[in-house]
Amino acid sequence: MPRPAIVFGGPSPEHDISVSTGLQATHTLGDVWAIYWDKQGRFHAVDPAAEPVDFAEGIPRKARELGFSAVPGGGFTLRRKPLDISVVVNCCHGGPGEDGTLQAAFELVGYRFTGPGSRGSALGMDKFAFSATVAALGLPVLPRLLLGPDTRPDFPPPYIVKPRYGGSSIGIEITEDVETALALLASSPHLREGAVIEPYLADCRDLQVAVRTYPEFQTSAIEEPLRAEAGLYSYRQKYLAWGESGQAARRLPADVDPPLAEQVKALARRVAELCQLRSVGRVDFLERGGELWVNEVNTIPGSLAAYLWIDPPIDRATLLADMITEAETRPPRIFSAAGADGTALRSARSIAAKLGG
Repeated sequence: MPRPAIVFGGPSPEHDISVSTGLQATHTLGDVWAIYWDKQGRFHAVDPAAEPVDFAEGIPRKARELGFSAVPGGGFTLRRKPLDISVVVNCCHGGPGEDGTLQAAFELVGYRFTGPGSRGSALGMDKFAFSATVAALGLPVLPRLLLGPDTRPDFPPPYIVKPRYGGSSIGIEITEDVETALALLASSPHLREGAVIEPYLADCRDLQVAVRTYPEFQTSAIEEPLRAEAGLYSYRQKYLAWGESGQAARRLPADVDPPLAEQVKALARRVAELCQLRSVGRVDFLERGGELWVNEVNTIPGSLAAYLWIDPPIDRATLLADMITEAETRPPRIFSAAGADGTALRSARSIAAKLGG
């Protein structure tokens, strides 16, 4: 009997939080394949009832290594026998689990899976491409530039430097000048794949709203995360400051007047359409004095943003069940070689002739 597979972990700085999200899903659903993606990139079948501490030192005891083949009809195997999977619930945050890499592998296999496909995932993870696309649609965004030796911002300091690819505030720094930003680019392991630079607005606030796309498009209550460390809503605040309590410094619902709330939700819908969001996502904004800017999109939010669904009230089990039903009803991506009938190959000169000019 096919059953859902929950995939979590992965070679990402957000590995630990991904494990937590995945285990929340396995404990909620119960009868699932629990698939742990370790920091070296290998997959393992683990006990769905495992706890976060079981992964603190790496691969838990009694884990069984899985094979994975990204070809049609391939996928996950245990002792060379395919796992009977109905849907893959992707709980991987950051890195290849969220940037379209894993999604592309699932598309090649023919798996149905939660979250956006490879193209929407890649756009959502690329802070520069995302903001440029949002700006091209006429939506409000702060100026965001690629950081490099020739970067000369036309906006005043202080600046925020962010990894071009990444999330959860990891690697984000405030700087007073471009020279410091470039030094970070050269030294920070989180900026190896590139960085963006943008204005830092000390007197603004963060607003966040979750969206879901099934059984109909809905937006959650609006949250205001409360900043503390160095003026940023940091990774530590999001995930570590409150231990296992599941709580963080936030106002939920946020104190926003109705017109601003409607603007947040309308912009969130536009962003969801832009990134082809599926299942549950989260859109983050900056706000100052009633002026609103789209900041970024989180295509696989921590804890699947379950805590935001207080208005309308949706419990975690319903949220996951709807995600799975949506994935089951959507056809897998189809690739086609239509038009490649060999004519060009039959009429081509020899490779030797081509190389010789």
